[in-house]
Amino acid sequence: MDTGNQFLGTERIGKLMRQYAVPCIISLLVGALYNIVDQIFIANANYLGSYGNAANTVVFPLTVVALGIAVFIGDGCCAFVSIALGRNAREDAHRSVGNAVVLCVLSSLVLTAIYLIFSEPILALFGGTVNEETHTFAKEYFFYITLGVPFYMFGQAMNPVIRSDGSPKFAMVSTVSGAIANVILDPIFIYGFHWGMMGAAVATVIGQVLTAALSIWYLRHMKVVKLKKSSFRLNGKLIPKFLMLGLTSFLAQISLVISMAAVQNMCMKYGAMDPVFGQPEYAQIPLAVLGIVMKFFQIAISIAIGMAAGCIPIAGYNIGAKKTDRAKALFSKLLLAEFLVGVVALVIVEVFPLQIAMLFGAANESAYYADFTVKCFRTYLCLMPLATLNKGTFIYLQALGKAFASTAVSMTREIIFGVSLPIILPIFFGLDGLLWSFPAADLLTFLIAALFIRQTYRELSEAGAAYTEEA
Repeated sequence: MDTGNQFLGTERIGKLMRQYAVPCIISLLVGALYNIVDQIFIANANYLGSYGNAANTVVFPLTVVALGIAVFIGDGCCAFVSIALGRNAREDAHRSVGNAVVLCVLSSLVLTAIYLIFSEPILALFGGTVNEETHTFAKEYFFYITLGVPFYMFGQAMNPVIRSDGSPKFAMVSTVSGAIANVILDPIFIYGFHWGMMGAAVATVIGQVLTAALSIWYLRHMKVVKLKKSSFRLNGKLIPKFLMLGLTSFLAQISLVISMAAVQNMCMKYGAMDPVFGQPEYAQIPLAVLGIVMKFFQIAISIAIGMAAGCIPIAGYNIGAKKTDRAKALFSKLLLAEFLVGVVALVIVEVFPLQIAMLFGAANESAYYADFTVKCFRTYLCLMPLATLNKGTFIYLQALGKAFASTAVSMTREIIFGVSLPIILPIFFGLDGLLWSFPAADLLTFLIAALFIRQTYRELSEAGAAYTEEA
């Protein structure tokens, strides 16, 4: 029996959740804040303003693509390692980590090359042609962000791997260190050196390099999983096993990108038909504001994902050790916590939307900017409790090895509802229809997720009874 992570099967569930989820939440929040911090500093720079803000919104989904590939590898490896350690299969554990490292490096280099070669059509796909100023800023920002993709992906992929080795605090510190560097350098490069979009991007990349460097250090000093030269030899049988466990994380991010593409293009289309935003000097406002709202949503959803992802090693170990009663108790506590996070986020967006808008340069913009921001927050995010609950359900199903169920619900939310509703509703309600598409998608998804939640409880109860009889 494995002794390194045995406490995952004996320690109180609540304590384990705090120990593993809090560092994971902080790590993901810090990751989300990379782009948000850039946007705050950009929005408050007079020479960038809402044009720079809109450019940041255009590039944001493209960083999510990189994140999607990274968590595909990292979350899958994390879940696989946790289950392997629960079964005391140390050979599988170290080989999966080594293979994950190699896959991450190779995929990041390929994505970087694609971004550099096809930058123009990619930017156009996400609304970069809304006007000339936005296109110029987006192109500049995207180029330098692309150069940091290998470092960003490596740091994000290794973060869950480090957690699976029993070091959630180090995973948090590595990410926080990079973010602190970004926060310090952003005002220096944007306001001091007047480097504009390039300055924001370079500050971000330097932070990502620092996180990647700390991750490399940890891989050389792992506690439970010991890497060898043979660990890095690609194994065609092993790779599909851990990638399957990360498939939901990947599809959740990539489907989000597809949804963003639909939303941002509909934002351009119906914004051009609006009496106010159809004017050239205000054309970038809907896209810029939508980016702000998405960033706030990213903060709330990072907490939701962090809580669920932090529970992956706990759930995986207990499933591997056939302690399904503990996995069931963990699921209950997680769902309650996810719902409460959504409630807190909802209160904030309904009560303080204007104050949030001021953080993103509303004081330097027209009244239309502030008015649309308030409306967007209060409408777009009005069902946040269901959004966070849905996200927690997706990820926990993944942790239990229910990849198909998790993927089905996640894809339904982001592809079927997340793409079709932003296209259909604006036909009848214009920009307002676009804003209502988001809560409508969350409501419909919850109705489906509730069925999987009920089924999961029943299966865990039946498995627990079977294990008791065997004993």
